[in-house]
Amino acid sequence: MKHENGMENKQPTRILITRLSHIGDCILTLPVLSAVRAQYPEAFIAWAVESPSQKLLRHHPDLDEIIMIPKGWMSKPKCWSQVARNLRSFKFDIAIDPQGITKSALLGWISGARTRVGGRGRWGRELSPVLNNCLVETQSAHVVDRSMELLAAIGVQGDHLESPRTDLPLCKQAENTIAAWILNADLDEPFVVINPGGSWASKRWEMDRYGAVASYLKREYQIQSVVVWASDEELEMANVIHAVDPEASIIAPATSLTELAALTSRSAFFVGGDTGPLHLAVSSGTPCVGLYGTTRPEESGAYGSEHLAIQKWYQAGSCRERRSAANDAMRDIDSSDVMEACDAMILQLGLKRRSVA
Repeated sequence: MKHENGMENKQPTRILITRLSHIGDCILTLPVLSAVRAQYPEAFIAWAVESPSQKLLRHHPDLDEIIMIPKGWMSKPKCWSQVARNLRSFKFDIAIDPQGITKSALLGWISGARTRVGGRGRWGRELSPVLNNCLVETQSAHVVDRSMELLAAIGVQGDHLESPRTDLPLCKQAENTIAAWILNADLDEPFVVINPGGSWASKRWEMDRYGAVASYLKREYQIQSVVVWASDEELEMANVIHAVDPEASIIAPATSLTELAALTSRSAFFVGGDTGPLHLAVSSGTPCVGLYGTTRPEESGAYGSEHLAIQKWYQAGSCRERRSAANDAMRDIDSSDVMEACDAMILQLGLKRRSVA
């Protein structure tokens, strides 16, 4: 017997998830992994991914295999046979394509999976509706909910669909490294993590305003901020923030992704734009104050009702246009907007005002 989508009415045994790049996007796909594992506890589940997101997936108990895909493989003919041979060796029954673009759908197609699940309409982009053969017209706004809708096509149901799990298991070694740094830095808890970076310049807020927020938190609540960074450019940003009020913030050491997850897990809350570290904070159980300009929080923001979103207006356009845009939409967010959101978050968390006269 077969379902209308052509999938045989039996439990799948070998499942491939194709979500290739961007740390935040991969984190937002974790609920798919957990839901599939919960529905099919005996299945073999693999994830095709590009660097560096595999570092986060490495310790996930619901995942059996990480399949590394070389960046730019579609433009390198020598890579095609290698990637195809590797994928086909796993003999997948099902490929799930939450990304919904040509390169992610193509991996499912060349894997040989008979059932290839992807989106239809707005969220089935480029050639993915041609390469995927089980198309779902998703209705939800947020990417997590849209991705979960795909799973009904392969028999995932009930609580596994309705209660997405966004948590990412922490690395014990990373937790120990961060605990030692917090002790040596004489950092009092609770503290706040500020992330000024962004994969797009159009997602970045002004550094002096982050500094003003850190100063406000120190002055009004005696809460210090830890400014995190991931490149030399972001370290310069962190230095600018710290210089606004040196007593209000401390610059984090260089951290790996797993160490950053451990650090955010220890913080009271997170402040930053819509980028990988924000979603990493969500996955470590930390509430977020998110700043949005070129993305919509209802579509790709911090997932969950405990998070607060600030957006004055949306920088519309194609992905390429928004990526290369100026950060005008972010600059229209004032320091006072973020301070008010921090007040609301502190009230939500039940933290007491500890201002110094």
